[in-house]
Amino acid sequence: MSVVVASIGTTHPWNIAGVGLDARVAAEYGVDHVVAVAGVSAQDAERVTAVLPVPGRVLRAQLESLPGGIAAYRIGALISAENVRVVADFLRSRAGMCVVVDPVLGSSTGQALWTNASYIDELRDVLLRLPVIVTPNLDEAALLLHTKPFRDRDAMASAGAEFVAAGARAALVKGGHLAGAPADILVTSGGSQIFEGSRLPGNMRGTGCVLAMSLACELALGRELPAAVSNAREYVRSKIEAGTRFGPLQTAF
Repeated sequence: MSVVVASIGTTHPWNIAGVGLDARVAAEYGVDHVVAVAGVSAQDAERVTAVLPVPGRVLRAQLESLPGGIAAYRIGALISAENVRVVADFLRSRAGMCVVVDPVLGSSTGQALWTNASYIDELRDVLLRLPVIVTPNLDEAALLLHTKPFRDRDAMASAGAEFVAAGARAALVKGGHLAGAPADILVTSGGSQIFEGSRLPGNMRGTGCVLAMSLACELALGRELPAAVSNAREYVRSKIEAGTRFGPLQTAF
């Protein structure tokens, strides 16, 4: 019986992020991959030139067209507050699903990937109150929680606890931009766990997408959450170590 993982997110013309990159990760994991497109982006190695959300009714129709038996969902950039609400409504009717939310708020080049001021509030107050696994980096966690950027592991653990207290199943707060050795902290209602590793040379595009999709695939294949996080982190590290280049960029594929 095949294992199916669904991506809900935005396109990238180079397929080095977003739903196109998800498809490449799914292929390596040997799982079937289905997609609902929430937005379209125009971006290259240097900048984002345009983002356009898919109308909510079109996204809703795509979600309702997905096959049954999906083992896990990976949610990326949804672009509009309307689409956050559409996805949240869809997930409420599918209680018990494994859902990994990568709260993508900006591209690797720094430009915003959302189109209205209420987007961040809707993401925090609607989607992330569902029993999802949220995977913010330090900047995303700070924006979502309206705090200053986090500078240490204690603050990261506290941020993760806030997401869980609000309703999330778990929070994996990514500390790749901390000074010194990087560490990610997984927080659940049962406590927290630190995942450490030496810093690797390089600056790979799409690391957040790769981690979130890898985590969704690991969960879909039946791994327990701590093991799934550990395996997903190792998968990302293997991609960084490979040093693959696509034009001027270091990429996962």
